Amino acid sequence: MTLSEKQSKLCDQNPHDFSDLRAVLFNTSLKKAADTSHTRLLLSVAGEIMERNGVEVEHVHAASHQIAYGVYPDMTEHGWDRDDWPALWDKVRTADILVIGTPIWLGEESSLCRVLIERLYGMSGMLNDKGQSIFYGKTGGAVVTGNEDGIKHCAMTILYALGHLGYVIPPQADCGWIGEAGPGPSYGDDVDGAPAGFDNDFTQRNTTIMTWNLLHMARMLKDAGGLPNHGNDRNAWKAGCRFDYENPEYRS
Repeated sequence: MTLSEKQSKLCDQNPHDFSDLRAVLFNTSLKKAADTSHTRLLLSVAGEIMERNGVEVEHVHAASHQIAYGVYPDMTEHGWDRDDWPALWDKVRTADILVIGTPIWLGEESSLCRVLIERLYGMSGMLNDKGQSIFYGKTGGAVVTGNEDGIKHCAMTILYALGHLGYVIPPQADCGWIGEAGPGPSYGDDVDGAPAGFDNDFTQRNTTIMTWNLLHMARMLKDAGGLPNHGNDRNAWKAGCRFDYENPEYRS
């Protein structure tokens, strides 16, 4: 999608450097092909804003991969013949920003979205070099599409999960678009010669604000070297640990 005049102007006038940031936009649409996904269209707005500002952006279409369900890092070690998650995890692990996109089905996020969250949860035992969750120092957001109400509900569960894992959730970190209740056009469908939702000011405004908030938060976290580990170092809870943060041997 081509950015609107307002969105382009914000990119052109940006005084900040985001060129060392990486973002993964994870689309959990149930459509097998990425180019038929309405959720991908709205994710692409956020992706284009990021790319216009020098961010390395990668789109991942969940349905194009065989992601085993489970809560272990590699499910081939637990009975599955194939699991694409370990390779996808490497993309998530090295990204500063994770945006999860999902359609709404029966008022909830997609089944693939829940699988993704469960697989992220399966990595929660990993720690960074400060003894914190491996997700500390990263920021997360949510994009929701559909033609039934439920944007805020789906965003609530996605953002809670990301925050619980250790992602920092900036202000207004979600956006979405829904058509009229019941069967009808989805985001990007042709309606009277124009794509549905592209000119919806509320959707485009929230998508823009979400994206810039993600960029600003990721910038602050990276410049600060993540979060301080006083009080949140899991290694400090090991038996026999001394809670002396001025002592370089406190982790012993």
